[in-house]
Amino acid sequence: MADGKDRKQHWEHIYHSKPLETVSWHQPVPATSLELISRLNVPKEAPVIDVGGGDSLLADHLLDRGFTDITVLDISGNALERARKRLGERASTIQWIEGDVTHFTPDRDYVLWHDRAVFHFLTEPGQQAAYIQRAVAGIRPGGSLVLGTFSDRGPLKCSGLEVQRYSTEELKAAMRPYFKPVTCLNVAHNTPSGSVQDFSFCAFVKV
Repeated sequence: MADGKDRKQHWEHIYHSKPLETVSWHQPVPATSLELISRLNVPKEAPVIDVGGGDSLLADHLLDRGFTDITVLDISGNALERARKRLGERASTIQWIEGDVTHFTPDRDYVLWHDRAVFHFLTEPGQQAAYIQRAVAGIRPGGSLVLGTFSDRGPLKCSGLEVQRYSTEELKAAMRPYFKPVTCLNVAHNTPSGSVQDFSFCAFVKV
C-alpha cells in the first residue's frame, strides 16, 4: 500500500472501527518511550513531536510529567479526534497535525522526535528516504530521535499491512549518517489479545 491516499483511508477505517483498548499497539503506559525520553534529559519546555501518535497515551503521560510544548502528528483525523476527546480540556495545550509524515514539512525545529511504529510501515526505499529527510529537517542539531519498529524477530504484518522489520543494528544503519545512536534495546510488547510483538527501540542524537 504505497499510495498515501490509500494509507490514509486504511488508518481512518481502523480508528473508526476499533476501540483503543483492542488495537495491537495499545499501551496503557508507554514505558519504553518514557524511559528513553528520560535518559535523553529532554527539557520539559522543549518542543516535542510524537509522529504517528494517533490516540496513543504518550501525550497524556508527557503532560503528566510536565511537558508543555507537545505536537502530535498522525495520518488519521479519526485518531486525533479520539485523542482530543479523551484528553478533554487538556487537548487545547497540544498542537494536532493531520498529515502523512512522508509529506510533512516541519515549520519549526523539535528537540525530540518520537515515533513508535510508523517508520516500519514504510516498506519502499523512497518512503524511507522521505521520512528520514523530514526527520533531519524537523530536529534541531543536537536534538533527539526516539524510534521504535518491529524487530527482525517481530511480526511480518500489522493491521493487515506489511512492515519492514529492523534489528537494532539495522535501525542504526538506516539512520546514518544523520543520527548517532545513544542506546538501543529490544522490547517485548504484550498486545491486548495476548500475543507478543518484539520491537527494536533506539534513541539517537542528531549529528
